[in-house]
Amino acid sequence: MNKREPSANPSTSLRDTLLTALAPCVWGSTYIVTTELLPANHPLTAAVIRVLPVGIIMLAMARTRPSGQWWWRLMVLGMLNIGIFQALLFVAAYRLPGGVAATLGAVQPLVVVALSWFMLNTQHGRYTWIAAIGGLLGVGLLVLGPAAALDTIGIVAALIGAICMALGTVLTKRWQTPYSTLTLTAWQLVFGGIFLLPLALHFEESLHHVTLNNVIGYTYLSLISSGLTYALWFRGIHRLPTAAVSILGLLSPLVATMLGYFLLQQGLTVVQLVGATLVLGSVWLGQLENGSKATV
Repeated sequence: MNKREPSANPSTSLRDTLLTALAPCVWGSTYIVTTELLPANHPLTAAVIRVLPVGIIMLAMARTRPSGQWWWRLMVLGMLNIGIFQALLFVAAYRLPGGVAATLGAVQPLVVVALSWFMLNTQHGRYTWIAAIGGLLGVGLLVLGPAAALDTIGIVAALIGAICMALGTVLTKRWQTPYSTLTLTAWQLVFGGIFLLPLALHFEESLHHVTLNNVIGYTYLSLISSGLTYALWFRGIHRLPTAAVSILGLLSPLVATMLGYFLLQQGLTVVQLVGATLVLGSVWLGQLENGSKATV
């Protein structure tokens, strides 16, 4: 039997939605922080520094070890949401223009809607489907230029990465961890970081010179753009409908574009403004189903 995911009372739901939306908004700052504060040509190193140290710190704070099947479940979630996703994200970033990579990544809400229907027996209303499709179109208008070059490996990496995180989002909802958000986030960051570490050591040279700007950038990406945001994201998956959470992820390329306009003096065309409006409308529309009174 098809089901709708339960929703909380309106005030609690709005608070949870706003807190969850902070995560993709902060992730939207990753591009400008990376380009302006971090050393060039060390994306995998940045990924390791972004997730592994803060994961270890959070583990020390949580002081909780998984038991039984939760060892492999948290490992799978860490690989899907952090490790494999981050690795493929950087492959796509290297081989594709940012606009193409962001547009391909925007298929994630559609994948989540389909997977939650198949794996969670969730019945989605027309608003959710319209929001997922409209958000994809909006991101395309927002970031995809007419001269964007295509690369087969980059396209495949971006699509598989989006599918990995979509699957991780749905599995996080399905498995309903008995552990706290802190513990759930910490173990995923650690497992993801352990996966990324040998890749960074093998494919990239070590950092020979680290500036104050580099330290500021790495600290921001680790504590704020990983530790805090992933905790808010997994908290949102637990409290909100899965598709609604995924659609909030469309805010990331929107914030990245706005930061480029205000801080880097990048141009903003009429087409991009239309895309931004479509993204915002899709995010709003995607939250309407969150007010449903139906229960699982």
